[in-house]
Amino acid sequence: MKTTIAIASLIFMQALIIVSAQAKTTRDGVYTEAQAKRGEKMYAESCASCHGADLSGSGQAPELSGKDFNADWNTLPLSDLFERTRVTMPADKPGSLKPEQIADLTAFLLQKAALPDGQTELPSDLAALKTITFVSPKP
Repeated sequence: MKTTIAIASLIFMQALIIVSAQAKTTRDGVYTEAQAKRGEKMYAESCASCHGADLSGSGQAPELSGKDFNADWNTLPLSDLFERTRVTMPADKPGSLKPEQIADLTAFLLQKAALPDGQTELPSDLAALKTITFVSPKP
């Protein structure tokens, strides 16, 4: 009986550790300032011509910051934004960006959304990005 309780307690603690490790949001500082700077440069080179220097969008290109952008992605895993970018951008060369470049661009978008930076770079691994939820900044 004691062995069963000990094993059950151990399993419970392991599950708790896994769940707490997965419960990250964009409000938890999931990118670095240096990464966002690299993303800003990439944005200027690959995105600004369609989405605007100020991320406001134009024509067919949607805005990449602000209330509507935040509402569109709120509560979704960052992997969704990453994959949309990977598959469809840039419009003139879809799929040409490397995963590390997309992670940098995503970090830049998070910075422009006034979400805090942190000590660890945003990963370029899709599985890791599925554990981070986009949560709009507090008003």
